[in-house]
Amino acid sequence: MDTKALRQKILDLAIRGKLVPQDPNDEPAEVLLERIREQKQQMLKEGKLKKKDIKNDTIIFKGEDNLHYEKFQDGTVKCIEDEIPFEVPEGWCWARVRDIAMVKGGKRLPKGASFSEEITTHAYIRVTDMKNHSVNISNLRYISDEIFLAIKNYTIAKDDLYVTIAGTIGVVGEIPDKLDGMNLTENAVKITNIAINKSFLCIILQTDFVQQQFQDKTHQVAMPKLALERILSTLIPICPYVQQLQIVDRFQVCDNFLSTIDTEKEELQKIVSLGKSKILDLAIRGKLVPQDLNDEPASVLIERIRAEKEELIKQGKIKRNKKESVIFKGDDNSYYLRTESKAIEITNELPYKIPDSWEWAKIGDILQVNPRNKIEDLLEVSFIPMPLIDGGFSGKHTSEERVWRKVKSGFTHFMEGDIGIAKITPCFENRKSVIFKNLKNGYGAGTTELHILRPYESTILPEYVLAYVKSSMFISKGKQEFTGAVGQQRIGKEYLENSYFPIPPLEEQVRIVEQISTVYKQLNMISEALV
Repeated sequence: MDTKALRQKILDLAIRGKLVPQDPNDEPAEVLLERIREQKQQMLKEGKLKKKDIKNDTIIFKGEDNLHYEKFQDGTVKCIEDEIPFEVPEGWCWARVRDIAMVKGGKRLPKGASFSEEITTHAYIRVTDMKNHSVNISNLRYISDEIFLAIKNYTIAKDDLYVTIAGTIGVVGEIPDKLDGMNLTENAVKITNIAINKSFLCIILQTDFVQQQFQDKTHQVAMPKLALERILSTLIPICPYVQQLQIVDRFQVCDNFLSTIDTEKEELQKIVSLGKSKILDLAIRGKLVPQDLNDEPASVLIERIRAEKEELIKQGKIKRNKKESVIFKGDDNSYYLRTESKAIEITNELPYKIPDSWEWAKIGDILQVNPRNKIEDLLEVSFIPMPLIDGGFSGKHTSEERVWRKVKSGFTHFMEGDIGIAKITPCFENRKSVIFKNLKNGYGAGTTELHILRPYESTILPEYVLAYVKSSMFISKGKQEFTGAVGQQRIGKEYLENSYFPIPPLEEQVRIVEQISTVYKQLNMISEALV
């Protein structure tokens, strides 16, 4: 169920007078608007309003020719039929936001000021806090008494609405009672002195009809911005006050129902994601598919890898790894790591038990780490920046095309069948890892924030390697090995090279990959059904 589309459909019904029944006995909206104009005049006399606050107020009415007109303060009248998107029921009418409310801006912190490290009595509401048409209080920032005094005229009240006006345009919501009188970011405005039902106005402002007006009125600069005056001139339908209350009640029931569905969908998506993660963990532990005694053991596979490496070294295509090691099982049933100089027991370092036909090895000993390509400068290749790599469990990517000469320096090299692993946070945790496929002429280059693993021929399936690097164990261990400053932390090449890698027989790798694919197809069908 597309709850977003359904919610908009309900909003559309609301502003067309089709969400609640019409009652001819209800006081017409025209009478309500006339009373609002009279109240404004009284407030002007009492000094509560200034002439500039109402100088642009207008009256929208239907002429004898059944067309819509707008009357301005100077007495001029203009036909606005081309602005009217649809007919509203009898008793409804059209107005501008300025006719029923005022719009005032927020305020940025004074130059040189910063948020308080402690919770104070003055919250500063940012755009990032504006969620679900309310305010998320879980990560609020606060300011000191001194800063509050400097910007005290830019607060928002519980009777106001907010509208975001910079970057993300048109997010609308109400202010919780506990945030009454708190400061408002300069990237949002408050709609205040609302003369109709506040919650009804909030509903109106969420509709595609109004949101499109906001977008059309947005000033397109480096950071899109919606001016206050353009909000004030936004056209909205007004219904009788009794109906406003009815619409709010009916919409709230519908919205609560849709929110429940959204929550359940989110929970199901989490379960699907958890299921995918569990499948990978079972796969790399030898618990996803049964072992077959007829399979050629992984020890033979490792010997083939070593033989191929030696041949490549002789040909000068790769260099000998001076830190090369071998993991073996001793007569005491313990695991040992042997290097050129010594052998040490590592049983307690290994993360879990594996089947007897499997072997442990360090990644750097059985896969090429960050190899370089040697190809012709004019060859067209694929170019893949980080945004073109999917996160999660898909393992997919798209690509652009470049001439090798332009990308061979300053970028990561890879070729068809290589596995790319994002090394920087949060891409690493978000599982931005991929098997490179369908590369232009079989080669590519891309973001420097990748580590590359290249299997030797017919030894370790790339799909199995991908399952390993997407596993929760690999991700969790990698986060512990992060280096660098906060926000720019990375896994190093050393973490990859020294990671203990469980190797199944090649035939079992095939069965594992096939089973992962089968289960993932079923889980993906569930995910797609939830969209």
